[in-house]
Amino acid sequence: MHPDHDSVEQFVCELPLAYFCFETHDCYGSSTRYEMDSLFRVFLLKELHGWEHETALIGYLNSHPELCGRLDLETVPDQSTLWRTWNERFTRDLRKMIRKAARTILIKAQNADVAVPREPERNLLDRGHDATKSDPDDKAILDKAGTITKHVSRVVFPAFSLNRGEGCEIPENAYWGLQTYLGLRENLAANEGARSFIHESTRDRTPLGHGHRDQIRDLSIEQIREMHRQAVQQLINELVETEEFFRAGIVAIDITEDDPFTGDRTGHEDEIIGTKENSDEYAYQWATVQLVGNAVPLVLDARPVRKGESRKEIVEDLLDSAEGLVHVDNVLMDREFDSQHVLEMISQRGLSYVVPKRMQTSEKAQAKRLLQRDQDRYETDRKLHLGKNEWHETTLIYRLKENSECDDHRQYSVFMTNRGSGHLTEYGYRWEIESGYRSIKRFMAATTSKDFGLRFFYFAFACLLYSIWRAVDLLVQVELTGEYERSPVITADNTLTLLKKETGIG
Repeated sequence: MHPDHDSVEQFVCELPLAYFCFETHDCYGSSTRYEMDSLFRVFLLKELHGWEHETALIGYLNSHPELCGRLDLETVPDQSTLWRTWNERFTRDLRKMIRKAARTILIKAQNADVAVPREPERNLLDRGHDATKSDPDDKAILDKAGTITKHVSRVVFPAFSLNRGEGCEIPENAYWGLQTYLGLRENLAANEGARSFIHESTRDRTPLGHGHRDQIRDLSIEQIREMHRQAVQQLINELVETEEFFRAGIVAIDITEDDPFTGDRTGHEDEIIGTKENSDEYAYQWATVQLVGNAVPLVLDARPVRKGESRKEIVEDLLDSAEGLVHVDNVLMDREFDSQHVLEMISQRGLSYVVPKRMQTSEKAQAKRLLQRDQDRYETDRKLHLGKNEWHETTLIYRLKENSECDDHRQYSVFMTNRGSGHLTEYGYRWEIESGYRSIKRFMAATTSKDFGLRFFYFAFACLLYSIWRAVDLLVQVELTGEYERSPVITADNTLTLLKKETGIG
């Protein structure tokens, strides 16, 4: 739920359903007076208000004709039509999804300070209309999480391997155990962590700090990326067994910075590059592609950013990985990716995109005109020059910001999309990648090394720990309740503590 929505009704009307296949949930199987997507929105509205009977829904629709227009209803369905739709036309799974979607929207709306028609039930483990058992307690949750974490770690960690010879006394799992242990403590480097690891581990032999770093340095960037992709593939294979995992949808691509680098970067200028903001600081930069929206937020791939690489190269590379793992519908990016060549490449793949545009002279002038007209929204088609008399066609959408402190063109945001304004509501999902970065950096081991491969491995492994956490949380929720709420019931610390046990610690 994005705070730019004035009401949950607005969100329901603009909810993008283009990629949802209603045919499999339509028990009638033939055309009728009312389309499935309109009926879906109508019953989502009913659940949002908590009305037990169709009569209240009909009365509300009759008193809000403008809402009927936005729902593509020429007339309001009668009571018998609505009853048959819910009880005979919709499948059980579709009814279940509508209830779950309504509750999620209410919670997200409240969190975004958007007015809601009723108070949502905040118990994350509520079984809703199908409740037959009491809710699991914390012990049951952690017990189930322990069992699932044990299974997941045995499936995922074998995807990682070191370039070692035969007859090594320290098992490889001890290295992944140490790396997980380093992720448990803030600002814990390998030497200090290895000394503590000796005492906390149940293993007879554990890696020393310098030995751990030496093994990691032997891995190439491509080896690290391939291992990470294989591990994520194993995670997805586990999640796809559940009905709650959406193996299709929206991805967000972004670039994050490591902590500012304050040492001598001589000889490393192509790797320790400037920050995204205009400043005198330098930092390593990492790019990721992550599932967002209704999907569990897995980091599908990560890669370093080097000096001289174009944004088009980075996006193309990450999309190749993402489309090899899941079906991608829509791509969300920050304004640093507003290159016409990036947008053309995405369109050529048959994907949609939403990207904020940096305001140039023409956009500033248009925003000023909108401000004079007191107009809060405006759309216009635009051709972006690709060179050699080739153009990329896009749509510019101007939107008035809420509570803006500016009194000029900066009151407006401008977005570019190749699928119309309906996709603009999805851009609110992009904030999830920022919250994901905060958790990922929490899982990173500390280091002052300038070794590019070591630095990237620490980031990629932290991405994997984050994805394991979110995957375990989904599996626990589904196992205990049969449903998945995006707000985690398992904390990141819970998951890392359980992973410690499975990798030989404690």
